[in-house]
Amino acid sequence: MTARGSIVEIQQRVNASVIGQERVVERLMIALLANGNVLLEGLPGLAKTRAIKSLSQAVESEFSRIQFTPDLLPSDVTGGEIYVAEASGAGRFEFRKGPIFGNIVLADEINRAPAKVQSALLEAMEERQVTVSGTRYALPELFMVLATQNPIEQEGTYPLPEAQMDRFLMHVRIAYPSDDDELAVMRLVRGEAAGAAETAAPRIPQADVLAARREIDAVRTVEAVERYMVALVAATRRPADFGDKLKGWIAIGASPRGTLALDRAGRAYAWLHGRDYVVPEDIQAIAHDCLRHRVAVTYEATADGKSSDDVIDELIRQVAVAV
Repeated sequence: MTARGSIVEIQQRVNASVIGQERVVERLMIALLANGNVLLEGLPGLAKTRAIKSLSQAVESEFSRIQFTPDLLPSDVTGGEIYVAEASGAGRFEFRKGPIFGNIVLADEINRAPAKVQSALLEAMEERQVTVSGTRYALPELFMVLATQNPIEQEGTYPLPEAQMDRFLMHVRIAYPSDDDELAVMRLVRGEAAGAAETAAPRIPQADVLAARREIDAVRTVEAVERYMVALVAATRRPADFGDKLKGWIAIGASPRGTLALDRAGRAYAWLHGRDYVVPEDIQAIAHDCLRHRVAVTYEATADGKSSDDVIDELIRQVAVAV
């Protein structure tokens, strides 16, 4: 099977398990191919955890789940050194890896952990390593953090700092399924409870995912599309150039990581849709997921009911493609 065939197979398996969330599954695939991390935000019961577990079951990988709570310690994430006694009476310290050393790591309700734990996760997400007692330990080549958070229950939570939000390739919001999809979900869960689920298919090797990433590295992006990505991000920093509306909506613009996210996710999106080149429509398709957590709106915009998604809609309307 080709690398593309393997990725399509993974996507189909996850879609079969998570009904009515094709867009979310596609974003998970983009993050997998772009070697990035994802923040999934949605109300309870919208299959955030199920989608992540289904992805880990489709790919040859080690799945780790960390349930973030206020009493969690950094060592609960990274692991730590323990004293091991030897028969001679001497002893030594030995490092025991924590759950962060998995390939696909579910950080469930990430905003319920304090700052020290979040900073430990931050190093892993950005540097692909952890540091314990001054020693650095590399994480697996196939590694991604898929974090979840509830948008409505904020009591007892620790909002993620801007620096950590910026480390996520995409911030994906999950909506309610349609009535027909919810009916299909009910029947699927009923069938699983009755033991009607099919025998699990062989998992797709990690080598196929890594091969797909190499193909995506070769996806072409012409200068006009490159300049379009830069212009979109630059407009979030200089909104006054696009009129009083955007000037009154944007408090803080996106960092250069926003441009890098558009580039990586845009190439993965184009590859998923069977092309070896990027077009402006690819960038527009993933712009909201790549920029919504990087653009801070003003208090006035919030009072008027405007969100970062409204800002990005306006940017896409106003920023022209260079020719």
